[in-house]
Amino acid sequence: MKPDRILSGNFLKSQYASVISTLADFMVTLFLTQVVGFWYLLSSFIGTLLGGCINFSLGRNWVYRVKNGDTISQITRYIIVWSGSLIFNTFGVFFLTDVLSIHYILSKSIIAVLAGVGFNFYFQKSFVFRT
Repeated sequence: MKPDRILSGNFLKSQYASVISTLADFMVTLFLTQVVGFWYLLSSFIGTLLGGCINFSLGRNWVYRVKNGDTISQITRYIIVWSGSLIFNTFGVFFLTDVLSIHYILSKSIIAVLAGVGFNFYFQKSFVFRT
């Protein structure tokens, strides 16, 4: 199989996994903010934590299928990349919401797309789940 086909297949699967993770993230964020009454940024942080756990599981078992690799090494590398993504998500949502006065859900949507396409895919493929 040609490398560009592998890349496009992984890219599409990665984006599907990202959508699933993001949906869980957003549901938790909305629930904690709207129902429980948490501060939107704390809710966003917690949602991002849950989304990261789901995304790791999907990446390992479905997107890149590297279940036989060293799990601890993969988790460690994922946490490094995911920490960068978490910081980008949290501060990005804060900046768009508090500085630019964009509604927190729209802010979170914009940042989620930027992180998923421009950051997470590249580092997961080349660093976390490399084969």
